[in-house]
Amino acid sequence: MPATSALRRALAVMTALPLLTLAACGYGSEAKDDDTAKVASGAKKIDGLDSVRIGYFGNLTHGTALVGNKKGLFQKELGATRATYAVFNAGPSEIEALNSGSIDIGFIGPSPSINGYTKSGGKNLRIIGGSASGGVKLVVNPDKVKSLKDVRGKRIATPQLGNTQDVAFLNWAAEQGWKVDAQSGKGDVTVVRSDNKVTPDAFGAGSIDGAWVPEPTASKLVAQGGKVLLDEATLWPDEEFVITNIIVRRQFLEEHPKAVEAVLKASVEANKWINANPDEAKTAANEQLEADSGKALPAEVLDPAWKSIRFTDDPLAATLGAQAEHAVKAGLLEQPDLDGIYDLTLLNKVLKAAGGSAVDDAGLGAR
Repeated sequence: MPATSALRRALAVMTALPLLTLAACGYGSEAKDDDTAKVASGAKKIDGLDSVRIGYFGNLTHGTALVGNKKGLFQKELGATRATYAVFNAGPSEIEALNSGSIDIGFIGPSPSINGYTKSGGKNLRIIGGSASGGVKLVVNPDKVKSLKDVRGKRIATPQLGNTQDVAFLNWAAEQGWKVDAQSGKGDVTVVRSDNKVTPDAFGAGSIDGAWVPEPTASKLVAQGGKVLLDEATLWPDEEFVITNIIVRRQFLEEHPKAVEAVLKASVEANKWINANPDEAKTAANEQLEADSGKALPAEVLDPAWKSIRFTDDPLAATLGAQAEHAVKAGLLEQPDLDGIYDLTLLNKVLKAAGGSAVDDAGLGAR
């Protein structure tokens, strides 16, 4: 279905927001190569490809990609085809990079996935796997906000207009009976769109009273004296909801399925290792964050943030559909046609080969 004017305005605003770091590709910063990513002797290229370009965010909710990069798992599965990386600060910029062919596969949140799929009329993108659930919290200044009802009238930050956390907060506010204009952020509560990198400074300066944000930003605010007022996981059945999934250019999927399968094998291996070795995985993810950004997370931020995230191969498709409904109710999206947004064929092939169970596309799979 076509997007409403509200959606078009939201997408225009989101794609206009600048990245804090620029790369040669023009969209994200290039992740530094690690010694573990060296091509094995005698390895062969997959599908004759020189490289597969993988995008992700410098967030712990993208731990699958961080660990997969740090431990050289993507490179291992891709053989002599070089795994290269780009680190993004915003979902719309990663979608733009996918659509332009600057990257091939990306780890990304549900709202940018929905917007990108809708904007292209379902032609350009496919979600091919899951990565993470949870890791999103409402953190407030306890001196100003004592209870959930006290959020009314306050200034609450979200990362970006129309992003996954922005939609979630707008939906939660509406469920409280509060009215907020989605575009301006003004209403019974004021929504302040603030990049995760600057939100802690805004919180410390008192220019915002709280924030609905992913990890590690949430734990950074707690380390500054903030209080977790609400964990978004508690709002979902079984406390599970998609926060990060894996998305691919449809053309790349159709032309290079072996390369896509290799990336999915590495992702499944990464999640398996993360869940079996949480402390080592936490350290590996933090080391990759430091390699990408030049700064590691301190233990008082890293430890609680990591505990709140669950890494899973299941894309939790039913919750993506629910998040689309939330965007519709917020006025950011006309009822979208998401049929075909998922293609889990290769993931289920990988899971079966590894002795695992198939995952479900909630009726939204490619036919």
